[in-house]
Amino acid sequence: MQFVLGLVTQANVVWLLKQHSEEMYAISPAESVHTLDLQSLSQPDIRFWTLWDGDHLAGCGAIKRLDKYHAEIKSMRTTHAYRQRGLGSLMLHHLIADAAQLGITRLSLETGSMNFFTPARSLYQKFGFHHCQPFAQYRPDPNSIFMTRTL
Repeated sequence: MQFVLGLVTQANVVWLLKQHSEEMYAISPAESVHTLDLQSLSQPDIRFWTLWDGDHLAGCGAIKRLDKYHAEIKSMRTTHAYRQRGLGSLMLHHLIADAAQLGITRLSLETGSMNFFTPARSLYQKFGFHHCQPFAQYRPDPNSIFMTRTL
């Protein structure tokens, strides 16, 4: 497995992000979906990572810098072919290490409150994230759970 920085516009990455967005809109009300589009993921305040198994895309994830010491995890996704193999943990470990290397001391995220998101919330808790109040531009939302941890 190899992590690669960038590649937001690579064809299978675009497909994975489209699939991610479509699934989020199918599960959550539109006002509670906080996925980023390709243009947003290409901005300088975002570090977008892909995970590859040879030529096969296995997953992606991003860090969005909110300020000098605070960042947010965005667009974490594993392809269907690579689910249940521990790649979510691998990606999250990589994003946390990358954030720490950048001098980030607080890492936060938003995820859904529905049962569909239970595995994601469990993964984040396993890595030391705990529930918190909405941060950055977020507002209280019954469909969202906000989590944070210090690095």
